[in-house]
Amino acid sequence: MRITILLFACCFFVNAENFEATRTAEGFEHFYNLEYDQALAEFRRLAAEDPKDPNFQNHIAQAVLYREMFRGGALESELVSGNNPFIHREKLDTTTDAEKEFDTCIGRAMQIAQDRINKNPNDSDALYALGVAHGLRANYNFLVRKAWIDALKDATAARTAHNHVVQLDPNRTDARLIQGLHDYILGNLPFHLKMLGLVAGVHGDREVGMKTLRLVAEKGKLNRFDAQVLLAVIYRREKKPEQALPLLNELIARFPRNYLFRLETVQMYSDLGKKEEALAALEKIEQQKQAGTPGFAALALEKVHYYRGNLLFWYRDVDRGLAEMQKATNNPSQLDLHTKVMAWMRLGQLQDMKGRRKEAINAYKEAIAVAPHSDAGKEAKQYLSSPYKRV
Repeated sequence: MRITILLFACCFFVNAENFEATRTAEGFEHFYNLEYDQALAEFRRLAAEDPKDPNFQNHIAQAVLYREMFRGGALESELVSGNNPFIHREKLDTTTDAEKEFDTCIGRAMQIAQDRINKNPNDSDALYALGVAHGLRANYNFLVRKAWIDALKDATAARTAHNHVVQLDPNRTDARLIQGLHDYILGNLPFHLKMLGLVAGVHGDREVGMKTLRLVAEKGKLNRFDAQVLLAVIYRREKKPEQALPLLNELIARFPRNYLFRLETVQMYSDLGKKEEALAALEKIEQQKQAGTPGFAALALEKVHYYRGNLLFWYRDVDRGLAEMQKATNNPSQLDLHTKVMAWMRLGQLQDMKGRRKEAINAYKEAIAVAPHSDAGKEAKQYLSSPYKRV
């Protein structure tokens, strides 16, 4: 069963540190609770105080990227389905200011780190920061610029830097995050792109990648939460939702204001065929929203209706699914771009399943108008001439 939700894309190289015991504690507390503007304010303050620290520049770049992804619904997009989800991705639209700040901070981080490496090739902290900067730029090249080759080159450069870190200190488990993720990604790439990794001497192996990520999730000090997030995403892609749920529950307990983790549990229950548990989880999320639970103010009720309608759609509960999707599209301005186009397309499909062809066509036209070049927009266009039929 394909349900559209993802918390963090498993093609992303993430960057974190043990924020509970560092100067960045407040910034990362905001970051992992989806409060990106507050996180950015804190990271910018730290960077101004210490402009020669490459880590603060990386933190700003990461927060900028994830804020743009969050606004566009890319942190909850269907990145784990399809034949080659690492390649067939819709372009992420960002603002000019965001792109400028990202490029500036990545450039500064790389220059500061490289200057230190030039003085001491075995400066493990500088190598670590350089690898993170390359990893973040790989994300940006992949999502925003759609520059596949540049993204793969940056990903390989990130791994090379962190390989050096591990050689210098085999016990630095956190530096293995990029190794594990890189192995998993390359192990899933199409052959012609995988060969680019082979040229660089990195073969990629999905099983080895998952094993490495499990090591970081269990023993890492700096990147433990990132490894848990990535594993949850990967387990769903590998059709092992039962292994993802404990990770998600741990993340929910640690970051209670991050409602995306809670929404993802809904999808895991659904993937397990537990419809009632999935609906109960959604009901609890809606109650938290209505009760004004901290962190839930940014969650639109229309979005909850979309997820419930989408869930019911996959379970062929057409009447209830249609009612929920109509609520989701009654005020579409409350939805992010990804959810909006999906809601209209799904509404059209539900209308077609009820034999309401005229209403279905109107819904498909709305989906196309919202994002004509998106996967959902293109799919909706197909249904204008041929009604959707559930196989």
